[in-house]
Amino acid sequence: MGNVVAAGNGRDTSRPGPPLTVAVAGAGSIGVAWSLVFARAGHETWLYDPAADRRAAASRELARRLAALAETGLLAEDPGAIAGRVRVTANLAEAAGEASYVQECAPETLEIKRELFGLLDDVAPADAVLASSSSALTCSAIAAGLAGTDRCLVAHPANPPYLLRVVELVPGPKTAPRTVEAAAALLAAAGMLPVRLHKEVTGFVFNRLQGAVLREAYNLVRDGVIAPEDVDLVMRSGLARRWSVLGPFETVELNTRGGIDRHATVMGPAYARMGAERGQADRWEPDLVSEVSASVRRRFPREAWDDNVAWRDHALMVLERCWQAHPELSGPARTTAGAGQ
Repeated sequence: MGNVVAAGNGRDTSRPGPPLTVAVAGAGSIGVAWSLVFARAGHETWLYDPAADRRAAASRELARRLAALAETGLLAEDPGAIAGRVRVTANLAEAAGEASYVQECAPETLEIKRELFGLLDDVAPADAVLASSSSALTCSAIAAGLAGTDRCLVAHPANPPYLLRVVELVPGPKTAPRTVEAAAALLAAAGMLPVRLHKEVTGFVFNRLQGAVLREAYNLVRDGVIAPEDVDLVMRSGLARRWSVLGPFETVELNTRGGIDRHATVMGPAYARMGAERGQADRWEPDLVSEVSASVRRRFPREAWDDNVAWRDHALMVLERCWQAHPELSGPARTTAGAGQ
């Protein structure tokens, strides 16, 4: 797949290696977004869809998204040049016939994805990576029985991937290590942040974390604890603001002097009681806490705890300044018709 270099920082996060041919199978919202990612990285990008209306809409949607990125200063290149690398087609063999990498973006239905992967396995070059954007369906289910199952994996993005750069790489039991390596290299060079899962699990990590918050949010509203709009306020102006600079483990490391180990001792019983209320018996066993603690301390050494807390506070101050300077971050302007509803 050619030599690629790791993504760096900057206005436009893509750091293209040698131009490749990439195919995106499915021109819905995620497919158009993936096309933007690959075209911005300099790759010739084929966007396939069997539906004429989606093909007609795809170029307009791509142009609109590129214009918005340019307006906010997030492109290092003329939007027209990027859009010019995307070719929309109704011919799957034309799209994938010379591709080094294929990103499938079909609807989240197993039968549709299995059929499309079967076609891709026939028309794509033998060494091309076949990646699914599936949100919950596993590679072992999608690629079962394919001759080329070793070159298949899930590459699940956050939406939209050209702004939320994390992508989960989830191999199936028969996925070859070279497939994961090739996908990670190409995606990193395109400005993404690949995260490798060690095993298949339904919903992967992004949706399981999101699902845990959603389940509790629904339960709190159902139980009369809080109004839905106040759940969103707690998340938007509290947890989400903090989580935009720190993950959940890093958060508790810096919230409690003594870090994760002390937090687990002090707060672990309370969280266990909360879990028991929901029928969950997942305790934070000492070995698990130690494993997590050791990992977090590689980024935030315990001996620099005060300095790390000061960094966190400064990061939150920068965010607060941004929110004050951009009131539009609080949400879309409400129309007169919507007021009071």
